[in-house]
Amino acid sequence: QVQLVESGGGLVQPGGSLRLSCATSGFTFETYAIGWFRQAPGKKREEVSCITSDGSLYDADSVKGRFTISRDNAKNTAYLQMNILKPEDTAVYYCAADRKCRPLGMEYWGKGTLVTVSS
Repeated sequence: QVQLVESGGGLVQPGGSLRLSCATSGFTFETYAIGWFRQAPGKKREEVSCITSDGSLYDADSVKGRFTISRDNAKNTAYLQMNILKPEDTAVYYCAADRKCRPLGMEYWGKGTLVTVSS
């Protein structure tokens, strides 16, 4: 059974940092791309970052220079380091897995973790 479980969300002040984790099981992690998506209230889901099985990276323009995606194949876990957080980063963050990065949606999804950026 495929599982993706996000953790690390919470309340942070503008300018602060958070590190999200995505623990996975049930599929061959090292052969899959892992994406982070987010959905803010009243807005469409958007892709934030993606990392392929060979380590190629994609970052949305809105997070370039602030967010860093990474993966640890030995732990079947992916991460999203978020720095210089802004109120507009407030959203539910989801990790997802597929054979390649697909901005419109991926095969397997976690249930999400809420990130709130507010003073």
